[in-house]
Amino acid sequence: MDAQSYNAALTHLRTLRDEIKKAQAALTRLEADRDKQITQLTAYDKAKAERIAPAAGLSVADVVALAPSLAPDTLNHDTPTPAQSSAAAPDTAPAGAEPEPAVQPAAEPSTPPADPALPAPSAPADATPAAEATPDSPPTLPSIPEGQTGDAWFTHTQGLVSTRPNFTQQARSTVFLDTTTGVLVHRQQTHHLDLGNATAADILTAVFHTIPEGVERIYITAGDPWHRDADRYPYLRDAVAAWLNAPIPGWRTDTGRGRDRMAGHFVHARNPVGRYQREAGDQHVEIRSVGEWFDTDGDDPTVIRDAFVLLWQALRRHWNDAVIMGSPSQTGRDLWTRTIPQRGQYADGFPVLSEELRGLLHATAGQGRNELITPPRVPDDLPRLVEYDRTFAYAKHTWKSPVGTPRRITAATFAAWSENEQIRALYGCGHWQVRVTVPDAWNHVGLLPAPAPGDRAWHYPATPGTTFTTWAGGPEIHTALTNPIQPWKIEILDGILWDDGKPLDDWAKKLKETWTNLSAQAHFQGDPQQARAAHLASRAVRSILLYGIGAFAQRPRMVTGTTPRTAERDVPPDAEIIGFDDELITWQKPTGFSRDPNAHPEWAAAIWSAARAALLTQRHRDDDAYAGALHTPPGTVIAFRTDALYLTQPQNWPYHHQPGDYLLRGHLRGPLPAPTSEEELLTLRDAGRAALATSQEA
Repeated sequence: MDAQSYNAALTHLRTLRDEIKKAQAALTRLEADRDKQITQLTAYDKAKAERIAPAAGLSVADVVALAPSLAPDTLNHDTPTPAQSSAAAPDTAPAGAEPEPAVQPAAEPSTPPADPALPAPSAPADATPAAEATPDSPPTLPSIPEGQTGDAWFTHTQGLVSTRPNFTQQARSTVFLDTTTGVLVHRQQTHHLDLGNATAADILTAVFHTIPEGVERIYITAGDPWHRDADRYPYLRDAVAAWLNAPIPGWRTDTGRGRDRMAGHFVHARNPVGRYQREAGDQHVEIRSVGEWFDTDGDDPTVIRDAFVLLWQALRRHWNDAVIMGSPSQTGRDLWTRTIPQRGQYADGFPVLSEELRGLLHATAGQGRNELITPPRVPDDLPRLVEYDRTFAYAKHTWKSPVGTPRRITAATFAAWSENEQIRALYGCGHWQVRVTVPDAWNHVGLLPAPAPGDRAWHYPATPGTTFTTWAGGPEIHTALTNPIQPWKIEILDGILWDDGKPLDDWAKKLKETWTNLSAQAHFQGDPQQARAAHLASRAVRSILLYGIGAFAQRPRMVTGTTPRTAERDVPPDAEIIGFDDELITWQKPTGFSRDPNAHPEWAAAIWSAARAALLTQRHRDDDAYAGALHTPPGTVIAFRTDALYLTQPQNWPYHHQPGDYLLRGHLRGPLPAPTSEEELLTLRDAGRAALATSQEA
């Protein structure tokens, strides 16, 4: 792409932006009309929120918020069984000097004002609800209740422990299918299929006609067949749900088997999972996207199969019973359980936290930092856009994790400690409720996450003098106190403190060695096809660790289901309508936390906190150097995107191909208009990567 084409594309983007704004305005008017109609329906004395919600495409809670008089007596009564339902599978350390004593206990040692209940379904029955927030005000994060009620949270769930398995996972017979070309790879054989319209029915019919027996998993390598009718639906999820739930003669939705608790379809806009079983017999099969594992770039199914073979061989060097499961998260957690020690303190396993603490961590511990900084905080015209991405970032932060029974550290307890005890606690494995004040002279990016108003989950206040209350992990608190510019004022309100341990260290070291070996194969392999396969396999290892860590977080389970439009009364009253067409209503509802023996949100929270802190400052001891956003001039940071930084100036940061190192990924010369949306940022990012690749080839 030349400069003229690039500028023309930007002009087209601005036109699209204006059209989107007009469409959004039209949508706002329609929603206002809908809300007015709902309010008018309250004039009918027999009006019920349960009837109005599916007709309006809203949840019962949304309807009641608009018309409080429609609130049902209870939302916990039994509901009719929907026509079809499916459980959504859960497919889904700091550097710096010792801190100065800038941290303070709260002025009032008691629990701070606003003591809201945890959001459903994990709120205790005796918790006090928070005051309702306005659309423009940030939500209030939950607190730990006062006294014995809160102290009772600091325990483990009875009978729920992560233990080493005493069985070997069974491998699944797998095929790889390109739905664009119809090429199917099974073992070392290649077939060409006629897929018709590439519906789920067409795929199952064609695959089992070619390979009559034994196929249990179908990886889609290209084509995204679940998006074929996307133009008929307002959202991709609607198109995906319709594709998954379309009737298939002789098949029905899988209900699970044996040790495999995965049942029903997983509705995801990009990487869905369809699970089916024959109506006659015991044949089970799942259709999945290979995009769960790595991004493909037009790779042939043969190369992708070779990547999975190399991945399995590399994992077997460290786990003699390694099996590649359907998703990276399943594979990661299964491999981790096989590193649980057989001797020592944790030979009996790692106990799972109380449901209350898991709910608190779910509500207060965010994942990667995603923030776009726009004018006037950055120039309207950028001299360039430079992208740095932390290589295999989470692997750097698994060396220390929380273990043991957590302790509550109140403001009074923290205040009674010596300065050294406070420093050790903040440098340890903890999760802290704090009141934060941005220094008056601050002129750089924000350091700590805070609940954001509107649809965003988190933002990072940076305006001098701003005070906010939030929760943050020890690495971020430590960074706020010891950053290279100016320490922030931190008041400890409450906290959770664990012992330091290494429950993930062995698992992560094995995955890092596997990643290093596959990366070396990709670099030195003379056969381009095998080099590409090794590269994809190394990316799969990254996904195993990344999504394995995410799986420890254990979000509350959501059940996704469909109900015929003719039976809309059967939609559960506490369900959210996520899509509908002429025949079906698609909905989802929370069912709380499952009894998952491998739920450890405290581990995921600690790693996410350390990774966010490392985006700000990270020490390279061997080079006696630092890297990160706080080591750039003010006004030069354009965006944070999970593991990546976008800057207006190149940096001379050390890079040794090690986990956590900052890799230069893109460099686009300007002048460039500062991006004001994620779409604009991604467009510039892609252009920057292409420009850097071209310059490196020259």
